[in-house]
Amino acid sequence: MKRQSFFLKSAIFATGVSGLVAEFIFSTLASYFIGDTIVQWTVVLSIMLFSMGVGSRLSSRVEKDLLSIFLSIEIGLSLLICLSPLFIYGLAGFTQYIHIFIYTLAALVGCAIGFEIPLVIRLNEGYEGLNKNISSIMSYDYVGSLVGGLAFAFIGLPFLGIKNSAFLFGMFNLLAALTVVIVFWEKLKAIKLRVGLSMGLAFFILSISFIKSDSIKMYGEQSRFKDKIVHVVESKYQKLVVTKWLQEHWLYINGNLQMTTLDEYLYHEPMIHPVMSLVEDPKNILIIGGGDGFNAKELLKYEAIETIDLVDLDPEMTKLGAAFPSFVKANLGSLSHPKLTVLNEDGFVFLQESNSFYDLIVIDLPDAKGVDLSKLYSKEFYQMIRLHLRSNGYMVTQSGNPYLATRAFECIKKTMQNVGFNIAPIHNHVLSMGEWSWVIGAKDITSVQLKIRLEQGTYGDIETRWLNQESVKMMLNFGKPLEDTAGVQVNTINNPVLYQYQLNGNWGHY
Repeated sequence: MKRQSFFLKSAIFATGVSGLVAEFIFSTLASYFIGDTIVQWTVVLSIMLFSMGVGSRLSSRVEKDLLSIFLSIEIGLSLLICLSPLFIYGLAGFTQYIHIFIYTLAALVGCAIGFEIPLVIRLNEGYEGLNKNISSIMSYDYVGSLVGGLAFAFIGLPFLGIKNSAFLFGMFNLLAALTVVIVFWEKLKAIKLRVGLSMGLAFFILSISFIKSDSIKMYGEQSRFKDKIVHVVESKYQKLVVTKWLQEHWLYINGNLQMTTLDEYLYHEPMIHPVMSLVEDPKNILIIGGGDGFNAKELLKYEAIETIDLVDLDPEMTKLGAAFPSFVKANLGSLSHPKLTVLNEDGFVFLQESNSFYDLIVIDLPDAKGVDLSKLYSKEFYQMIRLHLRSNGYMVTQSGNPYLATRAFECIKKTMQNVGFNIAPIHNHVLSMGEWSWVIGAKDITSVQLKIRLEQGTYGDIETRWLNQESVKMMLNFGKPLEDTAGVQVNTINNPVLYQYQLNGNWGHY
């Protein structure tokens, strides 16, 4: 009796492990394919919890064959968890509604988990009293959830990846079902053959799927990109994809183009050299982001610079910049230069804890399409930037497309001005990305003086592929904004308006 009760509870433990892993897998995939990490995690977890309630209510309609139905749910749950990532990867390149499929799969998993917990409580009634029965079943589920969450965070995502994590943890349900079959073999009676065939078929499907999983995943990945994929990394923070066309390479983060070796100079030269023309004695530089090494390459052209600290959260990004052959060739091996120190830390936390001061701070981060990135464009962040700049120091940040995300661009400008920076926005057309902008901030000279000094700057002493004095004059001039920006607010941590401006831009014009 105790042995049978233990294995029923062990099955619920397995469900707790695989169930929470499934929640995190769906949330992570939603972040990769849709963006806005915090919103996607919130939506997926909410859907799964609600669906567990639905499944629990539906289970009350089952009055007989409890063990048979429980085993069917366990087998189905294992198949669903193991195969869902392949299904999502396979569909992602063919539909713009991938979020609907992710949410539907999350709902199915949640419903199955919610359905089986009451079934196990009822199956366990013959072995334990009501108070002990319910508390022990729920405690096994909750402990399993803890184990699953920690295992995904520290083993699954960093070492196994999404696909392999799904197969590993999804198999827990099938193994749990197998142990229950063995322990309750005599009670299965007429359904022994059906259960055996079902489990055998499930093992066969999962074995074939695992063998073919890399091909299925790559097929789905490749369908999202017009050029050949040559490198894919799923880190703890983001998904990095490198594609190749002729001899050039493109870098995508979570499906969004970040840079290409074809025209990176049209982005990085405007970001670095105009602001460097203002810095009178550049010795110590900080780069936040820029893990591809191309901003560092431009800065290392200035012999006066003594140290460059590059802070990028994702070690996989800086590994790519330091080791991927095409990037190393294009960035001149900048991430291995003795003047440069790579720090894989959160830029916000780094500034909170650092006691260093800099002549220039370069902020090169992805657009703030979620609350998590919005804090790195916030009033609080810019206040710390200002504190870490020397009295005659400068900053520059990328600020997105000024025409397709006009209000986001204005929000960044207004937020910098709110903390006391005098600013000079610039823009340039990058072949692969369209129009792009940057905002230069100064502590000790006015915006008018900034613009005059930028226009009068000379750039002949530095080797550039495109930038010169005439191009800088062009970059300083903008037309009228395409949207009314009068009501644009300052972006703060407590009021992260920037990501809403970014998501609700003029993207319909593109």
